[in-house]
Amino acid sequence: MEAVAGLDACTTVEPDEARVAATRDRLVTAEEAVRLAELFRLLGDPTRAQLLYALLEAGELCVCDLTETVEVSDTAVSHALRLLRTAGIVVGRRSGRMIYYRLADAHVRMLLDLSREHLRHG
Repeated sequence: MEAVAGLDACTTVEPDEARVAATRDRLVTAEEAVRLAELFRLLGDPTRAQLLYALLEAGELCVCDLTETVEVSDTAVSHALRLLRTAGIVVGRRSGRMIYYRLADAHVRMLLDLSREHLRHG
């Protein structure tokens, strides 16, 4: 147990000031960190994750198609889509009385693709 704890500790008490300063200059701002945490919190829900991957695979689906695909209630799907739409992760397109949802942009697609690839990597 002590050997593992030693891996997480510095062997010196003096940080590399140049490296710290260079890293600090490239850090996300506190506001960006909050927004990133909120984004990952949204993506951290299993139902929302399944909805996003359904949209990734299908391109565009309505609420009833999403409900059948992920096997959850239409109320749960609608609520999840409202959160995702408000966050700019999905967008809707009205066609008559139907609204079809799709991923907002290529960045969302890339994030989902990379996340799945990371899971399959291990």
